[in-house]
Amino acid sequence: MLDEITKMMGLAVYTPSGVFVGTADNMVFDTKSRKIDGIFVNDTNPSVVERGVSVNIPYRWVQAVGDVIILKMFPDKVTLEHAKNG
Repeated sequence: MLDEITKMMGLAVYTPSGVFVGTADNMVFDTKSRKIDGIFVNDTNPSVVERGVSVNIPYRWVQAVGDVIILKMFPDKVTLEHAKNG
């Protein structure tokens, strides 16, 4: 499993419509359930994430992982206000 997680780091992350979100920098891991909770994405695309801030994308939003990570859902625009209010 650790090998699978390591392979995901550095992969490009895309919305369902093919818009680049950013690069997977790290995985958020739930040690109790031994499952990935989320993907921490750095250097995000400012057209989909306000000011290009880093975001944690819930792993349940992931549709496929291969040469890239494709999401099955992602908001049209993540704003800083939205991020604060969850």
